[in-house]
Amino acid sequence: MLTKSSPDKASGLLNGQQLELPSGAEGIHIMEKLIEMICSTYKLGEDHYGNILVAVTEAVNNAIYHGNKANPGKKVHVGFKTNTTSVSFSVRDEGSGFDFNNLPDPTDPGNIEKPSGRGIFLMKHLADDVQFSDGGSCVSISFNILPVGNN
Repeated sequence: MLTKSSPDKASGLLNGQQLELPSGAEGIHIMEKLIEMICSTYKLGEDHYGNILVAVTEAVNNAIYHGNKANPGKKVHVGFKTNTTSVSFSVRDEGSGFDFNNLPDPTDPGNIEKPSGRGIFLMKHLADDVQFSDGGSCVSISFNILPVGNN
């Protein structure tokens, strides 16, 4: 169920449109509810729901805390598109980006104990396609699905 503070934002993400999320924990909560609503609306199964939930909330979390530095004056811009074979999200922050081609391997023994650094790794392993643009301040995440409504 949607919280009283977010029903307009949560129900406002229509196919092909953009939504602005606040740069704080509320943005992640809104995104979680949106994913729940989208998966229900498009009848996506639990496997898709889990993969989408983790990958997209990781992208939003990175945008809020790494891209926007949790600056309440900055927003996270989220887009959603679907067709008969895929569901895709774009997540863009207002930060300066990062070098997405030169990331430490979170499975390297020297990085196993680190408390962060696994978000992009998770996105790449849970989604079917992950593409960065705008110097790393935008990520597009796609999931292959059976024809919408038929899974």
